[in-house]
Amino acid sequence: MEAVLEAQARDTFGKNEARRTRRSGQVPGVLYGGGGKEATPISVEPKALRKILLSDAGANTLISLKLAGAGDTRVLVKDYLLDPITHQILHADFYRIAMDKVLKITVQLTVKGEAPGVKQQGGILEFVHRQIEVECLPADIPEHLEINVGELMLHQGVRVRDLPANPKVKVMTEADMMLVHVIMPKAEEAATPAADAAAAGPTAPAADAVAAAAPAAAAEPEVIKKGKKEETEDKE
Repeated sequence: MEAVLEAQARDTFGKNEARRTRRSGQVPGVLYGGGGKEATPISVEPKALRKILLSDAGANTLISLKLAGAGDTRVLVKDYLLDPITHQILHADFYRIAMDKVLKITVQLTVKGEAPGVKQQGGILEFVHRQIEVECLPADIPEHLEINVGELMLHQGVRVRDLPANPKVKVMTEADMMLVHVIMPKAEEAATPAADAAAAGPTAPAADAVAAAAPAAAAEPEVIKKGKKEETEDKE
């Protein structure tokens, strides 16, 4: 799948420039790579970028970046930064790619079918890993890799080596790694820590205080990583 994304060159790097770009309704970004070319500060339309990132291929979507005055460039999203509260895209990094050079990327896994071990034997289907690394040409990047669980009985699973072979995609993840399996549900504990605290009477407020403090972690910015780390925001 290939998408088209319009972009404009920005004047400079820097936090002030990035803030001005956001106030104007655009997402600040940086274009990297391409045979030693210097990093270029750019801006893109947020709705168009969000549509790409929410597609089935997500950040693995091959993008034709139309940069004013520089023509079309094939790129992938390498990193993007979200606001932890509004989930607006604050910044994005793009990386130039060559269509004739193999890439190493991370691909999501999806499940097909219903496991008999779940339907007939009362087990549960548990994901051990939800993504694997592969190598392929940009034009052959899969939106996802499908795991067929239609024959899995209780205590059976699917490993990397069990995935269907694709001559255009080379799996780089260890062949013995378990991806998904059917297991027995865990027995419920006789008494949960919360129940023990309630029974204890005076000590119950301590448990409440821990629970109240937990949401504070959500205030940190969420960075979705797809390769090189966000370094532009530090510069800016």
